[in-house]
Amino acid sequence: MTAELLQQALTKQNDSTSPLPLSQALLLPRIAIEDTTPVIDGGDFAVKAVEGERIHVTSNVFADGHDRLAVRIRWRSAREEHWHSVTMTELGNNAWDGSFTVQAQGPHHYCIEAWIDQFASFCYELGKKHTAGVPVSLELQEGRNQVLHAAERNEGELHQRLIQLHQELSGLLETEQVARFLHEDSAELMAQADLRPYLSTSPIYPIDVERRQALFASWYELFPRSITDDPARHGTFNDVHSRLPMIRDMGFDVLYFPPIHPIGRSHRKGKNNSLTAGPDDPGSPYAIGSEEGGHEAIHAQLGSREDFRRLVAAAAEHGLEIALDFAIQCSQDHPWLKQHPGWFNWRPDGTIKYAENPPKKYQDIVNVDFYAADAIPGLWMELRDIVVGWVQEGVKTFRVDNPHTKPLPFWQWLISDVRAEHPEVIFLAEAFTTPAMMARLGKVGYSQSYTYFTWRNTKAELSEYFTQLNQSPWRECYRPNFFVNTPDINPGFLHQCGRAGFLIRAALATMGSGLWGMYSGFELCESAAVPGKEEYLDSEKYEIRPRDFSIPGNIIAQIAQLNRIRRQNPALQTHLGLTFYNAWNDNIVYFGKRSEDGSNFVLVAVSLDPFNAQEAHFELPLWELGLPDDAQTQGEDLMNGHRWTWHGKTQFMRIEPWNQPFGIWRITVS
Repeated sequence: MTAELLQQALTKQNDSTSPLPLSQALLLPRIAIEDTTPVIDGGDFAVKAVEGERIHVTSNVFADGHDRLAVRIRWRSAREEHWHSVTMTELGNNAWDGSFTVQAQGPHHYCIEAWIDQFASFCYELGKKHTAGVPVSLELQEGRNQVLHAAERNEGELHQRLIQLHQELSGLLETEQVARFLHEDSAELMAQADLRPYLSTSPIYPIDVERRQALFASWYELFPRSITDDPARHGTFNDVHSRLPMIRDMGFDVLYFPPIHPIGRSHRKGKNNSLTAGPDDPGSPYAIGSEEGGHEAIHAQLGSREDFRRLVAAAAEHGLEIALDFAIQCSQDHPWLKQHPGWFNWRPDGTIKYAENPPKKYQDIVNVDFYAADAIPGLWMELRDIVVGWVQEGVKTFRVDNPHTKPLPFWQWLISDVRAEHPEVIFLAEAFTTPAMMARLGKVGYSQSYTYFTWRNTKAELSEYFTQLNQSPWRECYRPNFFVNTPDINPGFLHQCGRAGFLIRAALATMGSGLWGMYSGFELCESAAVPGKEEYLDSEKYEIRPRDFSIPGNIIAQIAQLNRIRRQNPALQTHLGLTFYNAWNDNIVYFGKRSEDGSNFVLVAVSLDPFNAQEAHFELPLWELGLPDDAQTQGEDLMNGHRWTWHGKTQFMRIEPWNQPFGIWRITVS
């Protein structure tokens, strides 16, 4: 059967409006392989994974009659010529499952194969009849014939072993023959010789395997120009060196900078986003480009390219990776406006259309037109080359500004093209938009995404959102990065809640996902807002903001411990596997995470009330440990090391926000 004929038959099968010719019906697979997971949109997009991850595959596989089936998973990386395989296990009711581990970064593929296992079918019937006392002499002859035919169609060592088995069976008594047929050695030998009748194969499904940091990382965002002791002196890359030890000691491993490129002068914004800038106002770094250069260049006041390289190297020595902002927007002074005017939208009066998000206006920014006649392919390739240029400077992670306002085909091409040569590169989508678009960005290649976590505050909201992220299709295509704040988002919850509120959000973010991030100032509990808005007063986007990171009331030590807990507990290094348990108080969120091998089990209780003590009876999930309701377990407070013994399933907690508004406990069996 050729692939073309089979495809024609399958197409005809799915076309219920036309009769199916017998010639095509005979080409259709006899074995059905359905509802395979993990799969995204029928295999149109790659399932996300990280190196070393075990991929758990399930499928419904069945055929007519009562014959036994053999089902296996086949997989390989795109760089391998040969397929690996592993047998799937039948769970009953047509369900099968199995797993395999992906070890290398880059594209992988897997499929499911199934066939009628004639020898297994024979053994199944033989065992039933023999147990029931039914005569089986004819069945034993049929079995010996199967072994002989298998020997005849094979050569070499396998042929000799099958001949030996046939001879051995021929000399045994009936009961002994039954035992020999049913022995696992016989099944293994016959499996090697199997003709695999009615072999059926599922479609081949893609998997995108990334490095571990795509799933587990802690991000810290700062403006390099604010690393100074004087708002009149522009901070530099060299100044950032002084911050590296503290950022490392807080437990972060990604240090993210907003755009570091030259900033335009035309329509430059002043303090608090005012339309008129003073002579010393630095402007928004998102107004990219001046006569000094564009996205490939460095803002002169930050330092030289060699200064940047030294900073990348110094950060690596502290266990930190530098991430850059990739913002595809231009100031009105960007060189592209003169070099490539056809890449932009111009109005009938000859002026250029600036960016808007009504009622907000960004007069200092203009956007490119990806589908302008002059932009294809030049603009697309230029943007790709900019990313690759920074990769060559040691940058392996990019936070992409507003990717949902750029074409999806562009991202699908750019990300795949970059990662074909540099599979270690990670892309974070800064997308606050509709769920479908956020999921689609993950499908086309984004490693991580900002989330709605910022606006999920109640127990019901958090429970619903965390649960959704653990379910299909989100779990296969979307990795949430729980940023607690950004330069653009000063969450309303933090405006009046004080230090306890910052600890609440930090605990939810660090424990809820393997990926989390914070913008500089969060550790100081900064919350001054523009009245009536979730925006920072005196926004650092428009001015230089020196900080004293030693001021009283900071939560630096708590953040460091939260990150330490994450590193020491594998269960916390992903957003997956989160389960909510009963805590009878709507102001307390209570959930647990357990590592895949079951060895690490962490329980988290967070009070959502930053002002009042909250109490609740709650359940220990003893059933997940296979324990009775009156069992004894050991608890350990991971914030302070205190240990105790729990007796039974129902327990009591009291959380006081003036002390610590959350509890993080490791549970073990005594």
